[in-house]
Amino acid sequence: MTPVTIIIFGASGDLTQRKLIPSLFHLFIKRKTPRELFVVGFGATPYDDERFRTHLREALNQFAAYPFTEEEWALFAARLRYLQGRYTDLADFKRLGEMLRALEGEKGNRLYYLAIPPSLFSSVVDLLGLTNQLVEDGGWRRVIIEKPFGTDLQSARLLNQQLHRTLKESQIYRIDHYLGKETVQNILFLRFANTIFEPLWNRNYIASVQITVAETVGVEHRGRYYDGVGVLRDMFQNHLLQLLTLVAMEPPASFNAEALRNEKIKVLSAIPTMSEEEIVRYTVRAQYRGYRQEKDVAPDSNTPTYAALRLFVNNWRWQGVPFYLRSGKRLAQKQTRIVIRFKEPPLSMFPLPPGKRMNPNLLVLSIQPDEGIHLRFEVKAPDTLAETRSVNMEFDYARAFGPSAVPEAYERLLLDAIQGDASLFTRADESEMAWSLLEPILHTWEQKEKPALAFYEPGSEGPVEAERLLEQDGEVWL
Repeated sequence: MTPVTIIIFGASGDLTQRKLIPSLFHLFIKRKTPRELFVVGFGATPYDDERFRTHLREALNQFAAYPFTEEEWALFAARLRYLQGRYTDLADFKRLGEMLRALEGEKGNRLYYLAIPPSLFSSVVDLLGLTNQLVEDGGWRRVIIEKPFGTDLQSARLLNQQLHRTLKESQIYRIDHYLGKETVQNILFLRFANTIFEPLWNRNYIASVQITVAETVGVEHRGRYYDGVGVLRDMFQNHLLQLLTLVAMEPPASFNAEALRNEKIKVLSAIPTMSEEEIVRYTVRAQYRGYRQEKDVAPDSNTPTYAALRLFVNNWRWQGVPFYLRSGKRLAQKQTRIVIRFKEPPLSMFPLPPGKRMNPNLLVLSIQPDEGIHLRFEVKAPDTLAETRSVNMEFDYARAFGPSAVPEAYERLLLDAIQGDASLFTRADESEMAWSLLEPILHTWEQKEKPALAFYEPGSEGPVEAERLLEQDGEVWL
């Protein structure tokens, strides 16, 4: 059996401790990884193999999702190696190549994970190419690229060009951990494995779609990074637009990577670019009070920590249906959810109090933290003549499958990359298309400072300007 080696650049960093090693360990003890598996860490920290193992064992004690035995850890630890090196040094990459050949023998499959700053992506890939580590002569070679993938359209295109000098597109796996969440993948199964929804999934029955990604935390230790990007680059270009494409896409011809990603591209290409007047009227940028006092944040920073947008998908299915997207930090509660609001009945046959309207049906897809699906519909209230009341039909992942049934997103994505399934990874044209949609908004916000930066209190629902955004269309955040 051909061995599989996972090489992690940035092996002593936070992502490796919190997500990558716990996920690989869980896959290993569940026997989902290949039998011949090696994990090689590459980083600047002066570890040897044993110190690296001790470091990762301490991380597992804190971040492992499941209990494990000493025997399981010993089996996994025996597969761990570490090489101290610099990300720009050709000699260190030659030493890495020699180590990998000694581990694998005659041939091996390799997955390189770039858990490093984006400024180092092209340098590492170039050095891997110069040392012949990406040649697929004795096995496959794949590279996982962490976000952010560029900071605007120009930088994303440049990075793609740099990567394509050495790699084929089929070897590049641009990761967005949101797409690894079971509840995100379940959007496709809800739509395309159940015939009850598809006839209603269009402009004839749906009034609006709301997508919310809210966080209770501030910038924490990421002040220097976050102050240079802001919420639009950090959350919208990847997470929120990805969720939008899954809600709006047409059924793919098959469930393979290319068919799925082709349909997502069609959605993005159907979203019209906003004019400056539309940006001023239909976008909100805001900052929580106290952000400018955070560590490593400029005292006069205008970086938004909250944004809300109204977008349209101009095709036959969605013409005229507004998609409202919002995300922010230091909000009242942590939640990621999609709310599908159906249209109200065209005429009510039931007597209603003056000024009261029928409540619309809602389909709520809760991505986190309470993973599940909720359908709100109307019933007659008991012991009344014709009074209606809203009730919920609910599906909860934890109750249906057990509290530990939903795996960490990185588990699924790492396993898919090992197996060569790129369905949940972003293609080059998809990344560039997303940037092209947001670039006019970024330009208007940053160059023309329109609309004016709003402010909101930490722990609130966000700025009042976000409420007014929906009020223009007679809507409210649900």
